Amino acid sequence: APDIQLPTIDGEMNLKELQGKVVYLDFWASWCVPCRASFPWMAEIKHKYGPKGLEVVAVNLDKDRALADTFMEYMEINFLVAFDESGKSAENYELRGMPGSYLIGREGSIQASHLGFKDKDKSKLEAVIKKLLDQK
Repeated sequence: APDIQLPTIDGEMNLKELQGKVVYLDFWASWCVPCRASFPWMAEIKHKYGPKGLEVVAVNLDKDRALADTFMEYMEINFLVAFDESGKSAENYELRGMPGSYLIGREGSIQASHLGFKDKDKSKLEAVIKKLLDQK
């Protein structure tokens, strides 16, 4: 998986430093309607699987950080949020739409990707997360 180094709400994040964990990497923007539904689910999986080694990283692609801040005021967030106003990280992942998510295994390689977010997607995504967490 391409490395990502970006500012976060309270510092910086470096994706390589998360190696050894399973990472759910999600690209989102404030104008993205399905992203509103994905945020509560990401908080839920972080709560449920965080102790087993899951890290959730949500990368915002708004050109104006204030738009992201307003969006997040109404969300429960217990996961890492990073900001990429340039969109370079999305280019490196060849993002085709939003939300776009990637599941990265403990060894640091992309194991699955998913475009969009609907309720019916949750069980499929969760099954892949469980499988990756079970791999040591």
